[in-house]
Amino acid sequence: MKRAIISAAIGVWIGFGLAPDIGGTFGPGLSGAGAAWAQVAPDVTLESLTPQDQAAPAQVDSTARAVDGAVDDGSVDGAAAAAQTVAKPSENSGLPGAAQAMEPALAAPVAAPVALAPADSAALTPAPVVIELFTSQGCSACPPADALLAQIAPREDVIALALHVDYWDYLGWEDPFAQPAFTARQKAYARAVGERSIYTPQMIVGGAERVVGARPAELTALIEAHRAAPARVQMSHRTEAGRHIIELRADPPLDTGAVVQIVRYAPQARVEILRGENAGRIVDYANVVTAWHAVAEWDGRMPLKLTATIEGEEPAVVIVQAARPGKSSPVPGRILSAGRLN
Repeated sequence: MKRAIISAAIGVWIGFGLAPDIGGTFGPGLSGAGAAWAQVAPDVTLESLTPQDQAAPAQVDSTARAVDGAVDDGSVDGAAAAAQTVAKPSENSGLPGAAQAMEPALAAPVAAPVALAPADSAALTPAPVVIELFTSQGCSACPPADALLAQIAPREDVIALALHVDYWDYLGWEDPFAQPAFTARQKAYARAVGERSIYTPQMIVGGAERVVGARPAELTALIEAHRAAPARVQMSHRTEAGRHIIELRADPPLDTGAVVQIVRYAPQARVEILRGENAGRIVDYANVVTAWHAVAEWDGRMPLKLTATIEGEEPAVVIVQAARPGKSSPVPGRILSAGRLN
């Protein structure tokens, strides 16, 4: 049997709150999100985080699969305290605790504040539009959406990410890419708009709009609308001696706080599905997310500088996303900026 195997640790992000097992306190916290944490996983080391000195629900597609009543107001079963490593078949395939799956690295002392030069708005390049596809190898409606994501993945103006959920695994085929944390993220998006059901396939465009099913025309229109919208956060990125220097500023300041995230993904994977609704199919996947690290909280008022070291060959992107007030905890809001790190 041919199976594409990803071996990587993932940080759990429930309802846009940061996992409680991470170490280090950096900068101001988000209201309702608890303490301010910086999460460091084995392949992403946050070396410093420095504040800088500065004065509607989608209509359901008929081909989509729904899980009714799957969204609750609190944490998601099975994901609250777990960070899963997808192991090879011969290895332990259980869900280790986050403390076991992730070995937090100590952050270096915070660097001294360095004033940033005023941003030149004319020189700013529009940020890529982030497309998150929630999909599953156990869902017969998903392959067309998987193909659509693969079609747009090469675009420079788009960051296309496939997040495989685990709630179809009971149908007889356990998706090797599925993570409870991705299911939790999709449920958090549903809570953000008051929805009680989640669907596969579902695309979230820019952290805001939803496309259920494979709808190329609707997706294209939303991408163009996001590209035309003014940027709320200006991001610059450079590398120095193997380190990634990321600088953020918001002008005007943000109304709510934001979370800075680093995402790793496998550009291509081919899987032969032997059981379940897609039994007998060989499916090609693009940009399969292997790790989603929430590395810092940011109040969006003062410029922020992060220095990170990223290990491994998998591509990495950085995403800055608003944290919206929720009933019990903040929920994911609009993506304010994004960029590729390698």
